[in-house]
Amino acid sequence: MDLSVSRSRRRISTYNTILATLVAPLKSGLITTMNLMKILAALLVSLPVLVTLSLVLRSPPPDRIKGFADARVIQRLTRNDTSSSNSEDGFSDHTHMPKDTLHDGLIAPGFDEGSCLSRYQSNLYRKISPHKPSSYLLSRLRNYEHLHKKCGPHTKSYKTAMAQLKSTDQGNSSVGGSTECKYVVWISYSGLGNKILTITSAFLYALLTNRVLLVDPGKDMADLFCEPFPENSWLLSKDFSIKEKFNKFDQKSSHCYGNMLKKKKNTSSELVPTFLYLHLAHDYDEQDKLFFCDEYHSLTGKVPWLIMRTDNYFVPSLFLMPSFEQELEKLFPEKETVFHHLGRYLFHPSNHVWGLITRYYQAHLAKADERIGIQVRTFESGPSPLQHVMNQIYACVFKEKLLPQVDKQKPVVTAPSGIPKLKSVLITSLTSGYSENMRNMYWQHPTVNGDLIGVFQPSHEGHQQTDKNLHDRKAWAEMYLLSLCDVLVTSAWSTFGYVAQGLGGLKPWILYKPENQTMPNPPCRQVMSMEPCFHAPPFYDCKAKRGVDTGALVPHVRHCEDMSWGLKLVGSHESHDQL
Repeated sequence: MDLSVSRSRRRISTYNTILATLVAPLKSGLITTMNLMKILAALLVSLPVLVTLSLVLRSPPPDRIKGFADARVIQRLTRNDTSSSNSEDGFSDHTHMPKDTLHDGLIAPGFDEGSCLSRYQSNLYRKISPHKPSSYLLSRLRNYEHLHKKCGPHTKSYKTAMAQLKSTDQGNSSVGGSTECKYVVWISYSGLGNKILTITSAFLYALLTNRVLLVDPGKDMADLFCEPFPENSWLLSKDFSIKEKFNKFDQKSSHCYGNMLKKKKNTSSELVPTFLYLHLAHDYDEQDKLFFCDEYHSLTGKVPWLIMRTDNYFVPSLFLMPSFEQELEKLFPEKETVFHHLGRYLFHPSNHVWGLITRYYQAHLAKADERIGIQVRTFESGPSPLQHVMNQIYACVFKEKLLPQVDKQKPVVTAPSGIPKLKSVLITSLTSGYSENMRNMYWQHPTVNGDLIGVFQPSHEGHQQTDKNLHDRKAWAEMYLLSLCDVLVTSAWSTFGYVAQGLGGLKPWILYKPENQTMPNPPCRQVMSMEPCFHAPPFYDCKAKRGVDTGALVPHVRHCEDMSWGLKLVGSHESHDQL
């Protein structure tokens, strides 16, 4: 029995006993002067008790007080599920799980739940998304999982394809199209935010071309993320025959597709290479960019192994390819939900990272009435905080009424309702200056509306440390924490912010990039969609074979708010004049 219910029943019993004592003499008819005096004395003694009981019974239990409910509800759900389960994580019995445990069908059942706690517990920390995946997307994901199980690492089909690749690497010629399964191999490259976005791009391409995605684990991919597919790994096996050549592949490599097009070598011959290297990084040239033209896919479609290096979220350009148009329309009727759905499908924090996330959330964010995330990424040198950036952040959050201003004249301000709202501000930055400045401001002065503001920053690493394990763990935890916020402010050009907004299904206010150490005017604007920006898109009309503004061809591909030459997907309802 719940402890609060037991206490209430005992109080009601006491209340009834007192009433019975008072009423008994009246029922017996023995009202004498002595009895009347006893009744009056009992009334005087019991009156405070009655008043206290009345207030206690009428008031809500403490764990329902506004601002403190979320954490307690999370704890109760976790305890309840743990008590009804024999597994380590407490979530093995699906009948006791909250309704959205499988994220509207994105997540397939059948995983070892204890090996990836975040897969089934994340819904306890995140609001249910209003954006539902299409039934066609769910069907294609289940079909892909079957393909991955059949063709993934250590399967018979994989070993056959590997043997052919090894044979070709040793100088023997072979026809690539003879293999049963085809693959996209993603090379670990660039920072963590870029990795998450580019894996998503590679997976969508694999989905569209019936290929299997294999991920180069690099130094710490296996430590950061759970396996997304049931029954087989997405990590490239250690015995992959050409893995040692990954760092040597460049635009001049003989197997580089752009280089082959440049030299017009074997692009239309009957002899199909066993693998091609696709260079889709920011420094790719015009020949490399022809990958996004349908007419140049006759060869790539036959090649068993496509080895891809990229630091670009190239999804918008896939939406400009006529051969994929109908399929993408069925997969994503809401164009701006590509990363929102695929990101939540592919990327689940490992148990190590999930511990960082949940401990920090429950300690600093869970009790708040509202959570505001501010992601600060600067590309300028100088002491932290840069004053013009600090001014820009304040100008943005005050102008958009995301945070209240402070009253520097009064020592105390009382909320109009008498009950102040508690707001937690989560700041992520490589330096601590921005959070310290804001924390001191809200500590030294009351807000104009009486709200209480707590400012928190999990880490300040000083500088980006790509492929450093603990640094990447913290970075992934902070991206995820930002995605759990109710409101988000992000920095221009930052893939860190793109990941957070996409996972959270949020349209953030984006801080424009300052020029000449001057605060932009306006300081920020709310983005059109939650989709990331493709920073280095091609500007080429494949049919006309000439340059063109690819951000003006279709309604759902537009230029980015923070990078005028970049491309992003937007909802089809967005009008042309919003930019």
